[in-house]
Amino acid sequence: MTAESTVPSPGGQARDFGFPSVSIMPPRGPGAGFRFPARRPPARPASPVPLLTADLVAALVGALAFSGAQWRPLLAALLVAASMLLRPHPPRRVAGVLDELPAVCGRIAVAWLLLAAAVASYDVDRALPAATLAVGFLLQSVTACAGRGTVRRWQRVALLARPRAALVIGPAATAQRVAAAVLRHPGCGVRPVGVVTEQPDGDEGLPVLTTGEEVERALIQNGVRDVLTVHPSVRSRQGPLLRALAESGCTVWEIDADSPSYEMREQLAGFSCRRLVMGSRRRGSAGKRALDVAVSGVLLLLVSPLLLVCAVALRLSGGPGVVFRQERIGKDGKPFTLLKFRTHRPVDAHEAATRWSVANEHRMPWLCRFMRRTSMDELLQLWNVLRGDMSLVGPRPERPYFVTKFSQTYPGYAARHRMRTGITGLAQIHGLRGDTSIEDRCRFDNAYIDNWSLWQDICILLRTAAALVRPTGS
Repeated sequence: MTAESTVPSPGGQARDFGFPSVSIMPPRGPGAGFRFPARRPPARPASPVPLLTADLVAALVGALAFSGAQWRPLLAALLVAASMLLRPHPPRRVAGVLDELPAVCGRIAVAWLLLAAAVASYDVDRALPAATLAVGFLLQSVTACAGRGTVRRWQRVALLARPRAALVIGPAATAQRVAAAVLRHPGCGVRPVGVVTEQPDGDEGLPVLTTGEEVERALIQNGVRDVLTVHPSVRSRQGPLLRALAESGCTVWEIDADSPSYEMREQLAGFSCRRLVMGSRRRGSAGKRALDVAVSGVLLLLVSPLLLVCAVALRLSGGPGVVFRQERIGKDGKPFTLLKFRTHRPVDAHEAATRWSVANEHRMPWLCRFMRRTSMDELLQLWNVLRGDMSLVGPRPERPYFVTKFSQTYPGYAARHRMRTGITGLAQIHGLRGDTSIEDRCRFDNAYIDNWSLWQDICILLRTAAALVRPTGS
């Protein structure tokens, strides 16, 4: 957590990666940024009905293994219910039946074992024999694989007939190479129609788009639905463009074009890729906000006597001006006013905005040093969380001067502002507080955002609470 000021340089040494300077761009609004058509209806996803039908028919065929007219309807209903509840999650891209075979057969086996256990627990004399379980499992597995294979083949034929138009964004040579590779594999269902780059190099290939007007024309004429970014710097340098494309209904993918991936969950024409969430809301954001409101509200009530004691003690020891207010940069580059207890008095506003940290300032009164070491000076930020300026967990907010400076020096720093900033975060629980490496903080913050989950937030909060027992200062 940063403080209001004094040491002039942050931890870690800046490195020149050869990329142009980047900065936090303001959110798109009237008169600013890119103006693409209003959000189009989202691309129609593949209907789940064919796969549901295939799984249902397979369960009914498997139920033929049951003997006894009295019990067959009930057992068949239980088998269908278990099979539907244990259906494998659909992959994001069309998979082959062999890719799904382990998951499908494994879940069918679990459904039959659960059914056998339920029948045996109800009446051990009517327990299903092993032969019935084996025959039923085989019947359902073969039928499910045959049905799913038919559906998947139909989906692949549909993709070949109607591929999704895509734009490729990145350095011209890399973008043209990725576009050519994707075009050589039409089975992936994506058809690049143009390359968006800042500096065309004259190579032959797809049309090169260098202005917002050209991108908008390609977007409308080709009905573009996918955007492929092919260089690590694109997300920070072309942030406003990517957000505008996402707002117009495009799906944004980040492709690793130059280095191998040792764990590919998604792939496109052999390249590892992942989907980027560029919009203002992501899945689970309502749950994160509910957690913020509930925890910050309860904590404010519990620590209100402590806040009053701190305020009185600071007033008596240091005079007026107990609360320190400072502009910080939050989500999407929007500024907000951060609240803290004042533990240090900068010489002037310029020093407050441009000096780094006072963690090693020994001239502070003992009360201020104690509050900083125990992070008590940060408690007022619970009000920022309750207001919605911040979250309990997220990248730490920084002052505009340092946001501009770090964005120019560290690739990916600007991408930290994809999510609401927080009181604590993944970087902080790994010891990256105060005068520590900005490059390391940036890496941990982006890893937190890329792999966000509500459970991860809870784990970080618990680890932060444990770390307060052995405070090291901000």
